[in-house]
Amino acid sequence: MIIKSAEFVTSAVKPQHYPPPEYPEIAFAGRSNVGKSSLINTLVNRKRLVKTSNTPGRTQLINFFLINNNLSFVDLPGYGYARVPAAIQKQWGPMIETYLASREMLMGVVLLVDIRRTPRQEEHDLLRWLDNHRRPYRIVVTKADKLSRNKQVRPLRVIADQFACAPENLLLFSAKTGQGLAPLWRALEAMIKIPS
Repeated sequence: MIIKSAEFVTSAVKPQHYPPPEYPEIAFAGRSNVGKSSLINTLVNRKRLVKTSNTPGRTQLINFFLINNNLSFVDLPGYGYARVPAAIQKQWGPMIETYLASREMLMGVVLLVDIRRTPRQEEHDLLRWLDNHRRPYRIVVTKADKLSRNKQVRPLRVIADQFACAPENLLLFSAKTGQGLAPLWRALEAMIKIPS
């Protein structure tokens, strides 16, 4: 997809704060520090559309971005980071679930998993929830540049086994090198059913 424009729209906690549901939406979910912000910035060819941070748990709101005036990217708060206050962590679950359950223009969810980390209960719970609610999703394995190609094989197999899928169903991605950018765009375009 050729990116002509990409802009921040709003941050929200409750449905009344969401922007009007005018465009197809893709939501990005994953553990804190998995690389959601970097992935979105790479997708839209912008360095600072989504603020990145070395501090996990920085994204604490649902952030909406308008791409090409016809598509919305939604950056969901990361989960699973102990230094975020417990009260905030408790708010995240209902906030994310409300968005995923109620947003009529949501076409799919991209779940990000770090290639160096074994998926945990939160990832399994999210995928089970998406399956039960018939929300399409794709699993993207991030930070591919952290391991050589030879060393990527085993963790990919472990992640695929964890999710009971074939390794080729996982999209390998690196925001640093751009690896996986074209296949990921193809997957997103298939979700939102617009021509590339």
